[in-house]
Amino acid sequence: MYSEMTTVELESRLKEGKALNLVDVREQDEWEAGHIKEARSIPLSELQERMDELKQGDQEIVLICRSGGRSGKACEFLHAQGYKVVNVTGGMLAWAGEVALGE
Repeated sequence: MYSEMTTVELESRLKEGKALNLVDVREQDEWEAGHIKEARSIPLSELQERMDELKQGDQEIVLICRSGGRSGKACEFLHAQGYKVVNVTGGMLAWAGEVALGE
């Protein structure tokens, strides 16, 4: 099983300046409509082909999507591959922090 965190916890960690390996698994149009500036975009549909971009190291991979469903699927898949992952519950729908627009 993988860990979960709320958007409030995520925003708190980011405000504290903690380095996070944050990956947004939404599709490109969703990303461009608004994303967390510290995140990287790797859509769920491209995840298997782009796993080399995940940069595991000692850091867990924090995954976010629109509501938590797709990032949960990504967590299940990556956890089965041996990655340390955390799902952001509620996703961008629950995110109250700043968002960046565009690419």
